[in-house]
Amino acid sequence: MATHRSLLVLGVAVLPLLVATGAEAVPPTASYACRADTKFGRHLLSLRQGVDAKAPATVRPNTRFTIAVDLKPGSLPGEVKGFQLKEVRDLSLRVPIPANTSYVSARLTGGSGLNSTPTVHLERGVAVVKVAGPIPGGANYQLPSLSVRLKSGRRGAVIETRLKGTSYDDPGLTLQARIKWKFVTITAPVSCYPDPNPPLTRTVVR
Repeated sequence: MATHRSLLVLGVAVLPLLVATGAEAVPPTASYACRADTKFGRHLLSLRQGVDAKAPATVRPNTRFTIAVDLKPGSLPGEVKGFQLKEVRDLSLRVPIPANTSYVSARLTGGSGLNSTPTVHLERGVAVVKVAGPIPGGANYQLPSLSVRLKSGRRGAVIETRLKGTSYDDPGLTLQARIKWKFVTITAPVSCYPDPNPPLTRTVVR
């Protein structure tokens, strides 16, 4: 149970999740259901965190526009319930390209304390942000802001951006946590999916 709690606090510390603000936005919180696989067994946890995501309320057909996601700063605990958090590695956050759009490009700006250069690429219709790390336990960090450039579809269509993921086996957020317990250091893969999964942004093509 102590391992469960440590991973829960760890997850809350490292997950800057995406939520819409502005016109036609949902409240600025998002929930992820997560599963941590450890040598002590599987542990389930629920995470909530907020950030800012913006998109225009309306666009014209066949017009380029941007979805902008500003990720908030965070910090990792150095020790949780007697367990030493050594580091977090290989964080991946996935955002599907919305229906009724075509992908143009994506870019990252900013970020600090990550000990690596974050990347974003398109993978089978999903924008994937990757941070190799390692981010040490006890460190402050700032994940980069994500901008996705899209082209709108037909008139009358509604464009909704949602997080990726439908189950632990189809996650939208994954990471590797290294935790020291007594004389043993374990690596715990963590897989998360949004539950529920409301729109991050909503844009009407007019």
